[in-house]
Amino acid sequence: MAMSSILFAGSAQFVVTQLFATGTPGLVIVLTAAVVNLRHMLYSASVAPYLRRLGPAWKGLLAYLLTDEAYAVGIIRYRRGPENGHGHWHLLGAGLALWTTWQLSTAAGIFLGSQVPASWSLDFTLALTFIALVVPALEDRPDVVAALAAGGVALLAADWPYKTGLLAAALTGIVAGLYAARWAAGHPDRRKATNKTPPERP
Repeated sequence: MAMSSILFAGSAQFVVTQLFATGTPGLVIVLTAAVVNLRHMLYSASVAPYLRRLGPAWKGLLAYLLTDEAYAVGIIRYRRGPENGHGHWHLLGAGLALWTTWQLSTAAGIFLGSQVPASWSLDFTLALTFIALVVPALEDRPDVVAALAAGGVALLAADWPYKTGLLAAALTGIVAGLYAARWAAGHPDRRKATNKTPPERP
């Protein structure tokens, strides 16, 4: 429970727990957790233009609550809704809801986890969760290209050490998406499918 409240990152928690159980040195554990969570730098860079008006306290709180799920619902809200200066409250609400659910689920797992049969294969629910998050965010062709490219690399690099395959997949998705957007920009009949409303500037 203590780690869940401090380290609000599911994949990193799993990795840290496994390494700690095998007696891995502390420095290696810290570096591995950092590598696994590098994708959060991409999330932060993506939402940064929408949060530029906030102070350090707000940014620090939202950074702590920024998870895969919170980012997914937050960026969809920013992309689709008009920016009225209150979008950070939506992101805060999503983050707090997820944090509370995570803590309650962790407590339930501690007391009831041993009662769940291994034959239920609940591990697959994680993949289903990410599918449900990604699909609504695919709004145009570059998004689809980026998702397919990243997904392909993630499968091919699934066995890479320290989860570096996830970072490679993310970078591949970014490059593929940018290339697809530039290609579409050079074809007038494709521009409508790739246009997104940029964030309001102060």
